[in-house]
This record gives sequence, C-alpha cells and structure tokens, in this order.
Amino acid sequence: MEKVFISHNEAETAEIAAKLAKMTKQGDIWALSGTLGMGKSVFARAFIQTLSDAEEVPSPTFTLVQTYRTPLFDIYHYDLYRLKEASEIFELGVEEAFYEGVSLVEWPEKMGTFAPRNMWQVQIEAAGEHRKITIRTDDAHKTERLANV
Repeated sequence: MEKVFISHNEAETAEIAAKLAKMTKQGDIWALSGTLGMGKSVFARAFIQTLSDAEEVPSPTFTLVQTYRTPLFDIYHYDLYRLKEASEIFELGVEEAFYEGVSLVEWPEKMGTFAPRNMWQVQIEAAGEHRKITIRTDDAHKTERLANV
C-alpha cells in the first residue's frame, strides 16, 4: 500500500508525523528517506514529541542515536548519515531497538543489506514549493493501520 500526503510547511509535516505516531506499535521501524533539507528531522521531531514528553528533540547527527521513553516503549531516533560502513549499525544497538521499541531511521540506505525488510518506508521529496510525503508498506497488518490514517 502507498499513501501520499502533501505538506505545505513544517507545521503540516508535523501534523502528518503526529497522525502516524498515534498508530505506531512496538517493533515498528520508520525508514525516513529524502535529500538534505526535505524535512526528515521535522518529521522525526513531531513523531517523538507526540508520543513522549520530550520538549527538545535534537537531530542525532553526531551521536547517531537518541533514545526517548514513552509509557509503552522506547523510541530510538537514528541518523545514519555519517556511517562509513553498514555493519556499524550493530554498534548502535539496533537489534534491541528494532524488536523492543519504535525506531525512526534517517538515511536508512546506509544500513545496506542489514536493513530490515518490513520497515515503514517514508519518502519525503520536493513537490514544487511543497513536500510530498509517501508512506509505503507491503505488510497486510500495516496496510490496515495506514488505511485508517
């Protein structure tokens, strides 16, 4: 399934992320793709703030991962832009995060062949002066959840 949203500004991107956050479940991995400046961090920040009491959500560009607690699970926010080799993801504790929490992964292509197959695919791209946010999944259970957003 594929669902497309059009965002006219950062506030609308945040609203879309908040809607998706409210339907996420433990074990979900959100692969956030798009070139620099498309709004991946804006999306991640709103997603995290919807589910946690985090006031500030800095981009983990230099730390590579930030963790946030929620009543139901931890949220792991990864920024893999600086990875040199795909195998470095295992130094970041992805095995535990991918199974026990909810993960937001910026630059998921950096995981190479280690990328889980059943990730939510989030593509953010320019559409004129706006942003086109495309959410994809091939999983039947996720398709049901996405259809209700």
